[in-house]
Amino acid sequence: MERKENYAIAVKTIKTAILQGQYAAAKGTNRIQLATYFAIGKYISLNSRHGFWGKGAIETISEQLRRELPGLRGYSPSNMKNMRLFYEKWSVLDSKSPIAIGESSEQNSTIAIGELQSEDYQIDIYRSLSVDNVVDFPIEVFFSVPFTHHIRILEKTQTQEERYYYMHRCVMENLSVDGLVKIIKQDDFLHKSILPNNFVNTISDLATARKAVMMFKDEYFLDFINTEEIGEREFADIDEKVVEKEIIHNVKNFIMTFGRDFAFIGNQYHLEVYGHDHFPDLLFFNRELNAMVVVDLKKGEFKPSYLGQLAAYLRILDDKVRKPHENQTIGLILCKSADKEYVEYIIQDYNKPMGVATYTTENDMPEKLRNALPPVEELKKLL
Repeated sequence: MERKENYAIAVKTIKTAILQGQYAAAKGTNRIQLATYFAIGKYISLNSRHGFWGKGAIETISEQLRRELPGLRGYSPSNMKNMRLFYEKWSVLDSKSPIAIGESSEQNSTIAIGELQSEDYQIDIYRSLSVDNVVDFPIEVFFSVPFTHHIRILEKTQTQEERYYYMHRCVMENLSVDGLVKIIKQDDFLHKSILPNNFVNTISDLATARKAVMMFKDEYFLDFINTEEIGEREFADIDEKVVEKEIIHNVKNFIMTFGRDFAFIGNQYHLEVYGHDHFPDLLFFNRELNAMVVVDLKKGEFKPSYLGQLAAYLRILDDKVRKPHENQTIGLILCKSADKEYVEYIIQDYNKPMGVATYTTENDMPEKLRNALPPVEELKKLL
């Protein structure tokens, strides 16, 4: 009997929180929904851990909520458990968190009820979240990320730094849930900061410099390039022109691999200055950076001379092609291999924004894996 009474109190408490949160969220603020879920997650966590509510409590409460609030969405048992996960993973933000201070859930259940029933709690909860003990916490970014995106991040990452990274990506790129899962699966975080570059030192606007760092990976998998189809030659015999040709033929795939908001301008783009001709391999425009991006393809290992050539392209593009409202052009060397520490050491003396990335193709996969795949013609038929 006592347990049923507890469930009735829980339903009433959560129902009040939902209605208050819906009223505030009607004004179009994502942060109110997150605050509501954070509060409910706290309440569920305090009462469901250590057997205080008993087995099956969340399922029972969810069913009763849906009876009392017909048409209610987002409060299935699994989603209520997600709210608990959301709170528990971010309990460090709550200065009164029993998880943070090590108190038992039973001792604090009445505190959670009182907080949830407070008239101002749902509207202003985000102001009470303590971020003083979290260094550089991106509070505005946190409240701009939709709840489902938060849950996918929490499910698939281990560290706070990873969470920050993917939250920023969600906001900057307006990622769908599928898009977010894809970049997590690709482990973009692992590659996010190890692209050798000089962006911070050469791009005057720090926000744009950070965007540029996040825009490019240190390695790209160009799986649409199959050197066996190109001509049964050893890869060492295939020069940049062949790779460039394959990229042009598959430019849509390349842009999807390369990143977001890229528009293809052309390949072997003709530049002329003082009677000297230059032909950068690939030229793009990126809307997010509001800048041209020139890519120079190299078949082998990185060489310092590549940066000098790229710097010349950037100088001419900025002087002769860039429009007044655009930011300075960014350059990228795309080569087969590079000693990152060496590149970082060499690149620091250049005053144009440049980075060096590497690429792999289908033929770089381990032989056992390639042999396990169906023949190319068979794959084409399947697709």
